[in-house]
Amino acid sequence: MPTEKDYKMIEKATLYDLRLIFTTGEKDTYTREEIVELLDKIALAKDQE
Repeated sequence: MPTEKDYKMIEKATLYDLRLIFTTGEKDTYTREEIVELLDKIALAKDQE
């Protein structure tokens, strides 16, 4: 069973994933819909792991 420490590590990894997506992307600004789409892609990828 995951501990609080495990959840914090997962949270940080997810935030880092987001940071990488935004900093390596070609765009400087994103719409709300684009951000939601990116979050969905991350969630789906995490489910595949």
